[in-house]
Parts: sequence; C-alpha cells; structure tokens
Amino acid sequence: MKKVLFLWIPVLLLLLLVAGCSSTPTSDGEGAEVTEQSTGADGSGDGSGGASTSAASQGGEWQGDPLENPNSLLATRVIYFDFDQSTVRSEYLDVIQAHADYLAANPQAVVRLEGHADEKGTREYNLGLGENRANSVRSLMLAQGVSDNQLVVVSYGEERPAAFEHNEESWALNRRVELIY
Repeated sequence: MKKVLFLWIPVLLLLLLVAGCSSTPTSDGEGAEVTEQSTGADGSGDGSGGASTSAASQGGEWQGDPLENPNSLLATRVIYFDFDQSTVRSEYLDVIQAHADYLAANPQAVVRLEGHADEKGTREYNLGLGENRANSVRSLMLAQGVSDNQLVVVSYGEERPAAFEHNEESWALNRRVELIY
C-alpha cells in the first residue's frame, strides 16, 4: 500500500506544478499587459497594422489539405447504418461520392473502411455485419472509379464501440463505418 502511495506522490506534485504555472491573467488586472493601437502601420486607422486575415475567413477557398476542411463533405468520416442493415442510407451517398472523388484524384491515398456493429447479436454475427457494412461503402466507391488497392476493409463488429451505454442512442452510434485515411 505504501509503495503505491509513493508512486502517486510524484504524479500529484507534477500536476500541481503544471497547474501553478498557468499563465492566464487574473481578474484584478495582473498578468500580461495588452496595448491597443488605433492606427495601422500604413496609417489607415483600421488598427490592423497592415496585416490581413486568411482567405478562409474572408469567404475564400480552403488553402490546406482537403481532408482537413471542416466545411467539406470530406470532413464527414463516419457513415451510420440502420439496425441490422448494411445498406448505405441515402443521406450518406454525397459523402461517399466526395471521398470517392478525392481518392480518384489522389491515387496515392489509401482509406481503411472500419465496419462496426452494436452489441446486439452474437460476436460472429456482428463481425460479419460490420464487414458487410464496410463492403457496401467499398462497392459504392469502386463503382465511382476508386482503385481497389486504395481501399482496405476491416470489421471490428461490436469490439470497438463509439458509445458504451446500453440504450438506443448508443447502439445507433455504434452501427457505423469509419473512414480512416
């Protein structure tokens, strides 16, 4: 018991040290001083200092990796399924099309399609159902021009739940295929 206690003491001290070194300013004005500029470096008076914001915040196009664009269909990487079904819902067809277009345009990219199921049914049945779900997504992508060597199908069945509660909302979250690049 004492040995376990002595192992936790350094961890607690480290946590206290990190919490004590916080640099957030206090409410009484202590902390870093912030000064405001009323005119920019170009004398425009807009206070921007001649700097401009990124194009993404001005309504321009995304400049980074398309997979990281939060406003793109590519940001959706989970396809949900109905109970005991492996048919892709119509609401996800555009998402699958967007991923298929990305994969067709980037032949070096590979995606792992991870099939999952809820806890209902036997372990073997759920592994098969997860595989069928992943293969449904795979078939749609192949039909849209994705190369077979860009798709890897894996089934986890009920072994990796997204939600652990035992209710309909959790089970619905666990009936899915995840696209992992």
